[in-house]
Amino acid sequence: MIICIAVNLKEILKKRKKYPWKPPGSCPSCNADKVWGHGFVLAYFDGFIDGIWLKRYRCPICGTVLRVRPKGFFSRFQSPIETILSSIIVKQSKNRWLDGIGRTRQLHWFKALLRRMSAVFGHVCPYDLRGAFDYFVKAGINPVSRSI
Repeated sequence: MIICIAVNLKEILKKRKKYPWKPPGSCPSCNADKVWGHGFVLAYFDGFIDGIWLKRYRCPICGTVLRVRPKGFFSRFQSPIETILSSIIVKQSKNRWLDGIGRTRQLHWFKALLRRMSAVFGHVCPYDLRGAFDYFVKAGINPVSRSI
């Protein structure tokens, strides 16, 4: 299970495993009062050459492993949500890709959003790309994931 929290990635990169993580108050799965530290996992994000150590926790009651993730990123994505949305908007409005990001990654995001829109709304979508993106995010769905 992933827990999104507001953190400064540069500070985590600087302090590495000594960053003062605040454990969640309870297990989101079973509401147990305490969770235990369960080590770290190395994650990579755009704009950082080195991997960043993110904290993991484990519930002693139900065994659920909780992984901390910075807010502003989709699960399993290295680029910030804002960057992904900007790429889609620029492609739709100016028919070009953002500079500094690989074309194939941006094409992946664009096609995945179109595919999800088609799967959910069919041929008559009530939203433009930005509206559909926002709709999926508010619904807790990753709009650019290939899994439906």
